[in-house]
Amino acid sequence: MFIPSKVDRIFKKPVVYSWLLFVFLVGISVLFLSRDKVFGPDILDRILDRGEIVVITRNNAHCYYIYRDQAMGFEYDLAKAFSEYLGVKLKIVIAEKWDNMVPMLLKGDGHIIAASFTVTPKWKTQIQFSDDYMKIQQQIIVNRDNQNIKRLKDLAGEKIHVRKGTSYQEKLEELQRQGLQIEIVPVENIPTAELIRKVARGEVAVTIADSNVAMLNRRYFPRAVIRDVIGDQESLAWAVHPDAGRLLDKINEFFAVIKQDGTFDQIYDKYYTDIDQFDYVDLRAFHRRLHSRLPRFAAIIKEAAEKYGFDWRMVAAQMYQESHFQQWAKSHAGAYGLMQLTQKTATIYGVKDLYNPRQNIYAGVKHLKKLHDLFREAEGADRLFIAFAAYNIGQGHIRDAQRLAGQLNLNPNKWASLTKTLPMLREWEYFKDALYGYCRGNEPVQYVRQIMIYYDILRHQGLANDPSPSFLRPRI
Repeated sequence: MFIPSKVDRIFKKPVVYSWLLFVFLVGISVLFLSRDKVFGPDILDRILDRGEIVVITRNNAHCYYIYRDQAMGFEYDLAKAFSEYLGVKLKIVIAEKWDNMVPMLLKGDGHIIAASFTVTPKWKTQIQFSDDYMKIQQQIIVNRDNQNIKRLKDLAGEKIHVRKGTSYQEKLEELQRQGLQIEIVPVENIPTAELIRKVARGEVAVTIADSNVAMLNRRYFPRAVIRDVIGDQESLAWAVHPDAGRLLDKINEFFAVIKQDGTFDQIYDKYYTDIDQFDYVDLRAFHRRLHSRLPRFAAIIKEAAEKYGFDWRMVAAQMYQESHFQQWAKSHAGAYGLMQLTQKTATIYGVKDLYNPRQNIYAGVKHLKKLHDLFREAEGADRLFIAFAAYNIGQGHIRDAQRLAGQLNLNPNKWASLTKTLPMLREWEYFKDALYGYCRGNEPVQYVRQIMIYYDILRHQGLANDPSPSFLRPRI
């Protein structure tokens, strides 16, 4: 005969049933409400209500870093533009490891992953991706002296170092399954840029990098060269939680808008401008001279740059473009010294000895400051680039190019406009009506381009020597 236990008798009491039902319903409500609080379909509304969006990214030269006490990075600038598009504040959360980002997103440590994330079938099963904002290909990186690896098939028998948990590792594992005999060495907490540096120094034989990363880093490490691609074209995109559909729609809307209005191109050019240009001999010479020549003048450059309000690395980059850091440089056009001053400019600024480093540098930077003040209608980087161009070709030709830009319905205070109109002043059709006549207008365009390449290298070295601090990861 069945005899009810004491527990059975307790659970049959109506008051106990009511209490258990209450606890169950409260628990279910809390579970769904807390889940919906972070990931629910109204996450976009909650971001807008809180006035803050939290973005998960990486602390590196492509995503996010601190330079001169300012937050920078391609992904950071995109995220900042998106926060402004939404009208909310931006909070950055740093993932210490690459393969931590998706778990952090799924746990609720952030609303978006913005970290040069490659869209792959593996990740599509766990998270949602935005429309792509950049196309890339994975490329083989080896030391310049390595002539054994030129094609994908040459990787057979090689040891390849890549970041653990990345699409690089996925692709190499796929190649292994297809029969390519390679040894994959997954490494943790070593950025791809650092692996490229190791390849350049001969410490690692081979690594893999996305094309944008590979082409940019060969500036910094010229002995690391690109050999071949290891797969088809892929896409970089932002990632959100599977339940964040409305937020995803807003991200896609944002990308469409900034690609249409030019904002995306401005951000891209800030970090990746002219990455397809690579002169091995020139860059190797520049890297050598940063050690052999620049130290003699660095203190003066820093003093003058601080006095007139410029980043000293920008001044150093311009100086290298002018004279290759040669104190006794003299051009065929009659320009002298480190900043290539003409006799007329030297007289204006009271220079007694054109080859005196202090006098020459101070006069050159003061002249740049005067030009920067002159073109105050332009803003930010546009103003600086226009001032550089005026230093190179003369302010009169710049004014001609600006007037021509206006006639062509281009913004005369945007450097992008002048890169079109300055070269046009080589042609009779355009320079016949210019106040200052014929102009070798392609030269200032190339002049500014080279300065920015040298500056990018100097800035990268500064970041390598003074890395950004670690960050705690706040919860949403």
